[in-house]
Order: sequence, then structure tokens, then C-alpha cells
Amino acid sequence: MQVVSSVEELEQIYGTPGAASLRKVADRITPQYRKLIEASPLCALATVGPEGVDASPRGDIKNVLYELDDKTVLMPDWRGNNRMDSLRNIVRDGRVAVMLMTAGSNMVTRINGCAQVSVDADLIDRFEERGARPRSVIVIHITEIYFQCARAVKRADIWNADSWPNLNNLPTAGQILEEMSNQEIDGSEYDHEWPRRAKDTMW
Repeated sequence: MQVVSSVEELEQIYGTPGAASLRKVADRITPQYRKLIEASPLCALATVGPEGVDASPRGDIKNVLYELDDKTVLMPDWRGNNRMDSLRNIVRDGRVAVMLMTAGSNMVTRINGCAQVSVDADLIDRFEERGARPRSVIVIHITEIYFQCARAVKRADIWNADSWPNLNNLPTAGQILEEMSNQEIDGSEYDHEWPRRAKDTMW
């Protein structure tokens, strides 16, 4: 297998970025980028730690990130599976990257920066939802923010329901768990209980 082993070789293959690719980068939230953040309820949060890298889906009922100031955004850490992969990484290595998505749009918004996990009561209280509060808030200090007219999203045609796969052909969470646990977990029971459990523990 022939592999690329230097930045110089990459640049020979791909060339250099165009002017638009460089001019779109900001070091803070601008009025236009604010609109994109406020319209994005879903993102992928990438972190890095001693064991390697991790990417986690994050979503909220409205926007997934909330502006604290033009250099800082907040992400409430709502209930999940308690693996804490992202949080474990952040407390050891604060480098993060976020890719925001907006339903129906082929544009993504990307934020790179450094994060902290806060249990400040004032921050937690501002995210009260249906009587529940997050156990912590991820505070992201922005290094750079920029949009991407993502050909990847357009190629995937993800917003076109006609292109969606038949979900009946995909394994359920219970089936995967039953396989991975050598049948110690009852997959049918897990799948049956999951909708109720998810509803009861959403917040």
C-alpha cells in the first residue's frame, strides 16, 4: 500500500486552499455564525485523550450549543449511558472539535477549541428542562469557527427520505447487545423496554 507520509506530499496531490476556504475562518462568533449555531440542534463532538480519539453525537431540543459570549459556547451534558468518554477526555486533554448540523441544510458549522467540564451551579441552573438539570456543562473556548458547504452531506443525500435505508434490514440495539454478551442480555426484552426507558430518562 502506498501511503502519504508528509504534508508536502499532500499539498502536491491536493494543491492549496482557495481564498474562500481561508477567509471564512473567524476566531469568535460573528452575527452570521450566531444564526447557524442557533439553528443547529445536532452535532458531533470530537475529543482526544490518552487512549485515543472519540466522537460523540450530541443533540438538544433546540440548539445544541448556547452562546456564553462571542468566544465561548456551552453544551449541557444531558443523561446518557454514563460511559463519559467525552468528559474523561476533556478533563485530561481539553482539545475539542464540534461539527454542527442543521436539518435540511447541506452546510455544516465547525468549531475548534479547548473545553472544560463545569459543575458551576449558575451554569447548570440555566439549562433546567422539565424539572431536570444536566450534571455538568461543557464549556468550549473557541479557537476558530467556520462553515463548510459540505459536499459530503450532499453526496450522502441524507435529508432525502427516498434515499434512506430500510431500517428493518438493520440490527436493533438489543440484537447487538445479545450478540456481544453471548446471549447473556435478552435482546428482545431490551428493545421492548428501550422506548419507555428513553422517554423516562430523556432529561
